[in-house]
Formats: sequence, C-alpha cells, structure tokens
Amino acid sequence: MAFDDNRHASSLFGGHDQNLAFLERRLGVEATVRGNHVALRGPADACQQAKRVLENLYDRVKRGEQVALGDVDGAIRMTLSQGSLFPAEGDLARPGFAQVSTRKKTIVARTAAQDAYIRALARHELTFATGPAGTGKTYIAVAWAAALIERGEADRIVLSRPAVEAGERLGFLPGDMKEKVDPYLRPLYDALYDVMPPEKVERGMTSGMIEIAPLAFMRGRTLANAVVLLDEAQNTSSMQMKMFLTRLGENSRMIVTGDPTQIDLPPGQVSGLAEAIGLLENVEGVAVTRFSAADVVRHELVARIVRAYEGAYPSSNP
Repeated sequence: MAFDDNRHASSLFGGHDQNLAFLERRLGVEATVRGNHVALRGPADACQQAKRVLENLYDRVKRGEQVALGDVDGAIRMTLSQGSLFPAEGDLARPGFAQVSTRKKTIVARTAAQDAYIRALARHELTFATGPAGTGKTYIAVAWAAALIERGEADRIVLSRPAVEAGERLGFLPGDMKEKVDPYLRPLYDALYDVMPPEKVERGMTSGMIEIAPLAFMRGRTLANAVVLLDEAQNTSSMQMKMFLTRLGENSRMIVTGDPTQIDLPPGQVSGLAEAIGLLENVEGVAVTRFSAADVVRHELVARIVRAYEGAYPSSNP
C-alpha cells in the first residue's frame, strides 16, 4: 500500500508504529513500513481486512482527525463485522459505523453494538442500554446529549444517578449536599468535560443548561425540551424507575443505562432496570441495546476480566 502524504502516513502509523503493531496483533498479519509504503503479509483475508482498516483510518487522518489505538481497534471491529471480501448487502449502503460529533471531538462507534446504540438514540424517544463496564454506554449517551444541545435540538441536559453505595458508607462524610453526592456523579462530570469545552460545561452548569443531580431530585418534575440520562439504572427500585420514566416531557429524549451484573440494591429488591426493559421493550418509541464483554473498548484486559467474571458468576442479564 502507498499513501500520498508522508505526514498523514506518519500519523496513521502512530508513534513508533504502534498502530501498525496493534493491527498486526489483532489480525495476524505482518506490516513492514518503508517511508509512506506499507507491505502486508499473511493470510489473504487478513491482509484484505488490514488494507481496509488502513484505508479507513487514512481517510480519517486526511479529514484532520486523530487516530489512537482505540480508533484502530474500532476500525478493526467494523471491518470484521462487515466481512473481508464480500460485505453483506446492508453494509454496502452503510459503509461505516455511526458517529456522534460535538465541537470538541467526534466519537465513532467501535463495535456493532455501539453502532446500533447510536442509531437507536437517533430514532427513539426512550433508549435503554445494558451491559458491562467499559462498553461506552454512558460516554456515548453524554456525547449524544451534548451534540443535541449544540445543534439546538434540546435546551438542556439532565444527568442523574441513584445515590446507592457500592459497598461503602459515605453518608457520614462532612460537607453540604453537593459535596456528599458528587462522588456518585463524578463519572458524568468526567464524560461531559471530555466531549465539551470546559468553559461551556461551567457556563452550562451555572445557567442551568446542564444539570447533574441524584435521582431523588427528579420527583415531581416534568422535563421538556431536554435530554435526560439516568446512569447506573440497575440500582433503581421499581418505583424509582417508574417515577423517572414518567418525567418525560414534550420534545425530550430519555436514555437509561446500567449493568445488570452490578446491582447494589438490598437483597430481594427487584431492579427497576430489569423490570422496565421487560415491560417496555416492545413499546413503540422504545429501543433496547444490549452490550457484552465483546464490546468492551477500554482496554483489552478489561474485556478478559469481564469474561472471567461472567464465567464465574453467570447471570440472566435482561
């Protein structure tokens, strides 16, 4: 393969050719670099897949996007899902995974489940996403909310979590209400700052355009012209989930995410997430996306950890 711009080719290969090294490990090929040329050796299908991955990533580099190891992993997953030489008919009309763009960054789906999730967010008023940690459920939801705000399709973002302790006791800690609940909500802050400029996040919180609050603060409200996200929803009770879902107002979207294998409710208490999916999955306007260990995009080891725990503690995920 030959690339027409040495600078772009260098960005594609990564520092010390780390992107190519990752490609070699994942697809079982050998990639040899000479300037802006790459020679691929290995099984025919694997070489064809590697070629498609590099072409896809090079197009992104030419558009000014950064290519990190996670992006290489996503491009490989996309290529493998589409087949090497004979893509499925549906893939011909949909050559790439879906993406979410904010002013700060563009998030491209890295797995088929993430692709389905982003497309579900675009088409449904209420979207459930379940699966293990590291699959991008919350991150993509926050990015989607930020994108709708920037496009003027929503007036505000409301992010919430149930304040359920994961084996720890934080209630005795000093501080006002905000200081007590912030530890529960920190992941939502982190995601916001990653997809939006810090100054816009600060202004949004001051003006009320962005609200981050415990689930209990939702009672009695009607949320119109908003994107409303409930994270860690596996730790809601049946009544809490019903209360939250009935906050949906005019021109609003709701996203509910959770991991059914990490329930911290008292023994015997039914998870509101599992119950809601069972009741609402076939209701018009509602979508459910299920992630698995194969969709973990944080680190290769995280996926192996999730699979090990799934093997040791099999559960019936909703």
